[in-house]
Amino acid sequence: MRILLILWLCVMQAATAAPPIYTPVTPQRTLAFPADFGAHPDYRTEWWYVTGWLKTADGKPLGFQVTFFRSRTGVDQANPSAFAAKQLIIGHAALSDPAVGHLLHDQRSARAGFGLAYARTGNLDVKLDDWHMVRGADGRYTVQVRSSQMTFDLTLTPSQPVLLQGVNGYSQKGAAAQHASYYYSEPQLTVTGKVAHTNGPAQTVTGSAWMDHEWSSEALQPDASGWDWIGANLDDGGALMAFQVRNRQGSKIWAHATLRDRSGKVTQFTPDQVRFEPFQHWQSPRTEAVYPVATVLTTGATQWRITPLQPDQELDSRRSTGAVYWEGAIKVERDGVPAGHGYLELTGYLQAIKL
Repeated sequence: MRILLILWLCVMQAATAAPPIYTPVTPQRTLAFPADFGAHPDYRTEWWYVTGWLKTADGKPLGFQVTFFRSRTGVDQANPSAFAAKQLIIGHAALSDPAVGHLLHDQRSARAGFGLAYARTGNLDVKLDDWHMVRGADGRYTVQVRSSQMTFDLTLTPSQPVLLQGVNGYSQKGAAAQHASYYYSEPQLTVTGKVAHTNGPAQTVTGSAWMDHEWSSEALQPDASGWDWIGANLDDGGALMAFQVRNRQGSKIWAHATLRDRSGKVTQFTPDQVRFEPFQHWQSPRTEAVYPVATVLTTGATQWRITPLQPDQELDSRRSTGAVYWEGAIKVERDGVPAGHGYLELTGYLQAIKL
């Protein structure tokens, strides 16, 4: 009875508390490093997102994803209780192995605290039990994931400067200024380490990865249902990022793309210069969602043909973020010529995404 009373009091307190005030994203802020590698707890949502292509010693290709989310809740941030769930930490990990035929994935979530789950400020150091991603003083990242589905022990070494997305890191997601995020990428990360999954022993791997870090308080406008996103490391040393935000009817309501060529020159593409045109769909046998897993991406006068490493790369995260989405390793051709490898993310195809 006492436990029920405590729970009832907690619910009533949450129901009567004033709505939280999140720090807004504005174009005036200048990103500063290394501080902006770390967490930004005053903003509503944040994620560190690593995807990449790996190769085993015998030349077999694998795709991998590791994402850590930080979410500020509606709990009063001044609450002195160590048990107050003021911040949530969520983790997603996935491995794409064509020999398996479908995505291997796992997820975790916990309130921040007690040294078991945290996202620290000042530099990247995010932890969720025995999942850990940290940036060292030398700029290298170590990524460790322990799961019944897979194990990652990876080191990611930067080979290029940080790539600021949008206007100096201010990335609009709609016509209104408040629908935006702070967003930078680290393409062309060199990967070494070991990977294991349920179908075999640990294997030594090498490859390349892409790191995204975004934080926001109101990224999507009310009529947005989801987005399509691609990040690709190009074979010539360049980097390509593109996304479109879709409304509930499936039409584009905003888009942007960034291309950094092999010389380091950066070109930004406006919404009218970016177009996604699917030419192959795949329907999930589990959720029945239909995803455009192969598409022609147009940025200005250039066409990029995007095809998946395997069609079944759906990730069901309803036990953590509540979303079901497609997150997959892809190959990239530029104007008909092989050009690189990356990842494609497709959200909002089962139901509208909620950040």
